[in-house]
Amino acid sequence: MTLRLAMTALAVTVWAMAAPAKAQDNFQTTVRNAILFDVGTQSFLFEKAADEPQAPASLAKLMTMAVIFEELRQGRLRLDQEVVISEDAWRRGGAPSRTSSMYAAVNSRVKVQDLMRGVVIQSGNDASIALAEAVSGTEANFIAVMNTRARTLGLTRSVFRNATGLPDPEQRSTARDIARLADHIIRAHPEHYGLYGEREFVWGGIRQQNRNPLLGTYPGADGLKTGYIEEAGFNLAGSAVQNGQRLIVVVMGARSLQERSNEARKLLDWGFRSFELRDLFQENETIGDVAVFGGGQGTVSVTAGKPVRLLLPRGQSDRVTAQIVYRGPVRAPVRQGAEVGMLRVLRGSQVALEVPVFAAADVGTGTLSQRAMQGAWELATGWIRTGTARP
Repeated sequence: MTLRLAMTALAVTVWAMAAPAKAQDNFQTTVRNAILFDVGTQSFLFEKAADEPQAPASLAKLMTMAVIFEELRQGRLRLDQEVVISEDAWRRGGAPSRTSSMYAAVNSRVKVQDLMRGVVIQSGNDASIALAEAVSGTEANFIAVMNTRARTLGLTRSVFRNATGLPDPEQRSTARDIARLADHIIRAHPEHYGLYGEREFVWGGIRQQNRNPLLGTYPGADGLKTGYIEEAGFNLAGSAVQNGQRLIVVVMGARSLQERSNEARKLLDWGFRSFELRDLFQENETIGDVAVFGGGQGTVSVTAGKPVRLLLPRGQSDRVTAQIVYRGPVRAPVRQGAEVGMLRVLRGSQVALEVPVFAAADVGTGTLSQRAMQGAWELATGWIRTGTARP
């Protein structure tokens, strides 16, 4: 008997208010693509064409550094390790390139920790290529590592073709993917994230300022990266903390430096003042049930294992719904704590939050007669069922 797997969604209204409205109807931005993300609740507060692939420009260096940070964590790279600046890195990314550069001399030896500052603070293309070569031998080999890491992080709409963000017709990312990448760097690599808040770096006697316009001018700003090429326009991924709340803003396709800075600030201002935190589910609270095939029982309860909270607009009336989404039925045996699906929370029609859900109990393999009955039911219905979920 072949079990047919189908994507099943169970939905429950967590709460609903009288006159549904989209929170972001009260805010508009002039940039082509934008998103605002709350790190604490892992929820999106605003988006505009956030899944539309665009040239990332130097925002691609966030992916370069995500790989470098992981290489350091795994011990395959050391901060004090010296890297030779190849002629290729110097010519395509250094002084002869007339692009953003650390201005490292050809054939010189530079420590990884200095190259990292060259990438993060000075947006050095020479430093980016040199780090790529240190990890993978060539930038071409490093690109494969970047894209593999991007898939691991769930950046499904991003394709990287170089370590620098220099023009390439196939290199694309989205505001949502850039926000997720920034969130990963902030939460997974706190030991290195402080680099993004450093205001300047001197190398070879040349002092260069961090290009992030939010640093030192916007309250609580401490990262991350800017980018510009003619095709992309002016891009920025920024982050700030106020009153314990961290927001990430991404704007892409701005027409000027001023518009990029202004729109990022406006989004952050709006996010910090316009939302209030609400509890959806408590820690280890049962959220609902998912179907189980071949088990001693037909369903298993699920929990997020941690509090689930959502930022809701102050004074607004967005309808909030929650869905348990999983590929099912889940095959028995099921172990308590096993990840079995995703809780998807929608604010109006917008996906605001997604968190994994886990089995709240063990479900052993059922008897032969139980499995036969479930198999017959599966053949008859294809597991079309409405299910239950609990507010």
